[in-house]
Amino acid sequence: MEQKGILLESGTNELEIVEFHVANNKFGINVIKVKEIIQPIPVTFIPHAHPHVEGIVQLRGEVLPVVDMLKVLGIPNATYSEQQKYIVAEFNKQKVVFHVDNVTQIHRISWEQIERPSDMYQGGASQVIGVIKINGQMILLLDFERVMVDINPNSGISIDSVKKLGKRNRSDKRVVIAEDSPLLRKLLHDTFQEAGYVNIEFFENGKDAYEYLESIVNTGIDIAENVQLVVTDIEMPQMDGHHLTKKIKTHPDLQKLPVIIFSSLITDDLRHKGEEVGAEDQISKPEIADLILKVDQFIL
Repeated sequence: MEQKGILLESGTNELEIVEFHVANNKFGINVIKVKEIIQPIPVTFIPHAHPHVEGIVQLRGEVLPVVDMLKVLGIPNATYSEQQKYIVAEFNKQKVVFHVDNVTQIHRISWEQIERPSDMYQGGASQVIGVIKINGQMILLLDFERVMVDINPNSGISIDSVKKLGKRNRSDKRVVIAEDSPLLRKLLHDTFQEAGYVNIEFFENGKDAYEYLESIVNTGIDIAENVQLVVTDIEMPQMDGHHLTKKIKTHPDLQKLPVIIFSSLITDDLRHKGEEVGAEDQISKPEIADLILKVDQFIL
């Protein structure tokens, strides 16, 4: 995993995923979230912990929770194989260990290869955010942020932090938000409403958001009169946030539009990727109050 930083230049709309197995099913996690893959180590039981949490482990001086992916995925009457592994991950300013059956390989793919799950089979509580077809097989990309919010709701976006900013009126300001998670779109809608921003356009991937912005400038309307700012996640099917930002910043009629990246992948090691594509700022989820203050700063 030490070479994970060599993934091409920023804004190529590509990613690398670690393929892992749970009960003969294939899943994927963005390699950027993975710190290391280790053999299982002794787990300390925690009384009254969430059912999905096996306990805690000590790893290089840090105490980390171990998440049982069999229980997260609702796979009954199954046990882990002899090849079982621990995936040590970091995102949303937290570290966690995911217990899986096996880790097999790394795939480099384009976000265009990732299909959005159909509402017909996805269901409202699904943790699947994308379907990847490789060599005649399917790998499911999981929403690990949702997995962690289900375990610890306090780790997600909190509208209370926005309420502390006080009542404001921002209704004349239009913000475009690209976010693939239905749960986070709802939370962002509620928090932006609370902050006074009621004129919001939501898109579930960067491709749809970019086509919307392009449609405005193609009518001859000055983009600054119609949209004041873009907020984008990084991980999205079809077009990721880095590629969206790069396309905005290289478009002659869109390049002055401020872009804030709001993602679980904003770390000291990865911040340079957003800087390379020209983002005005980058805020780590779930710091929604910081995001609102940055929005205020750029469009008021």
